[in-house]
Amino acid sequence: MSRLHGKIVKAVRVRDTDLGRVVGESLKRLRELAGLSQSEIATRLKVGQAAISKIEHRGDVQISSLQKYVEALGAELRIEATFTREALKKLRFEGAFDPDLQDDDQFVFPIFGDDLFRPKRDVVLSVRPVYSQKIMAGEKTVELRRRFPISAPSGTVAYIYSTSPVRAMVGSAEIENVYKMPIADIWKKFGSKARITRDDFESYFSGLEAGFALKFKNARAFARPIDLSELRRRFRFEPPQSFLYASPVLRTALEDEYSDVSH
Repeated sequence: MSRLHGKIVKAVRVRDTDLGRVVGESLKRLRELAGLSQSEIATRLKVGQAAISKIEHRGDVQISSLQKYVEALGAELRIEATFTREALKKLRFEGAFDPDLQDDDQFVFPIFGDDLFRPKRDVVLSVRPVYSQKIMAGEKTVELRRRFPISAPSGTVAYIYSTSPVRAMVGSAEIENVYKMPIADIWKKFGSKARITRDDFESYFSGLEAGFALKFKNARAFARPIDLSELRRRFRFEPPQSFLYASPVLRTALEDEYSDVSH
């Protein structure tokens, strides 16, 4: 396995100043490593061989084309941004949210890929007050998202941040499952459990063909909501637009200091 891993790493690390050509050459080497010809890849993608040749030799490749090519190899495309520790210090979310630590001097954040989920991570979800109240009351057992990692493991804890005007962390719930489905199917299966009107549902998912449904269980409200000013002071917290991974320090504080929950 280590020998194969070395071949794969070597295949994608082509040294050249022309990044576009590097990507094309990397794809070619990966294809050859997989034992596939250009015509075989073309058949899988239902395009002409000339299109594959163009991808492997052109100076630039669109992400959509890159994704399809990689999937035809039987792999997933992952694009990540890597920061050194020094660069990370300049980022405003350094304290409250935890990136995926790959080694001692770099941090990696996912940029592309719905299926990415950082191992052993819990999340913070920003939820409008009208819905966060229903989650804490056990009335809303499904939360809807335009994007979310489909591979989030069962039992992942979602800490609920209630947005303006509440602006506070109000409780938590366990994610029992994550579903990615066509929008129409989400409404049929989860519309009532999400406690959302049809108009709001269609407005939220406007422009998308598929969305995500997070099935909750064991929702619990904190005995004392943690307001934004305290979250900022103690954890350098900034509310996420949708979700972010909770850092160990934030997660530990929420577990230890606010474990006395209301039922």
